[in-house]
Amino acid sequence: MSGMSGTSQRLLALLSLLQARRDWPGQVLAERLDVSPRTVRRDVDRLRDLGYPIRATKGPDGGYRLDAGAHLPPLLFDDEQAVALAIALRTAAGAGAGVGEAAARALGTVRQVMPARLRQRIDALEVTAVGTGDDRTADADPSVLAALTDAVRARRVLRLDHAGAAGTPAADAAPPTPPRRVEPHHVVHRHGRWYLLAWDLDRTDWRTFRADRVTPRTPAGARFEPGRSRAGTSQPS
Repeated sequence: MSGMSGTSQRLLALLSLLQARRDWPGQVLAERLDVSPRTVRRDVDRLRDLGYPIRATKGPDGGYRLDAGAHLPPLLFDDEQAVALAIALRTAAGAGAGVGEAAARALGTVRQVMPARLRQRIDALEVTAVGTGDDRTADADPSVLAALTDAVRARRVLRLDHAGAAGTPAADAAPPTPPRRVEPHHVVHRHGRWYLLAWDLDRTDWRTFRADRVTPRTPAGARFEPGRSRAGTSQPS
């Protein structure tokens, strides 16, 4: 982790390591974080001040263990974790299963403690949950889902590469295919997978794209008017 700078980033990294396994020798933590053992001790004290129950362990080198706490301490998230958490809570809020109201309240609570830049990303997430889950998992990249929902919210044309059914990107095929140009309308979660519902400008028809097979291109295109009429088609409800 050489080159990591800033106390906040280092605390996030330290907390992540402590959550990854039960016991950590102090020297190993110092090497993983590329800092001195003294800095690790100071950072552990900072996390304790925030409410994380970190216990020093005995041994030749000494070490640390993150114990389960009686109270939930302040949560620390990097940007990708914040987006992933918001997606999960929005999905739970719309999917029922007896936790919808609690998930909506949890999202509101998390949003209040986020810095402004993360609140903006969370607010930009517009997803729809349809049906019940199964054994599959929503394995789309959170950064891809954020890009798709940003485009939906901004009503901007999106250029994207879409992988084929076998999982091989179309761009790897011969001959190479140009990116698809679509007007994104909804990001939908159905039966454990994420989908983008969009108007395909080149095929002049509605298309559904699996989010785990989509690679958005940047920058986003021009704005579009979602209510304009299209001959022989109707907008999805």
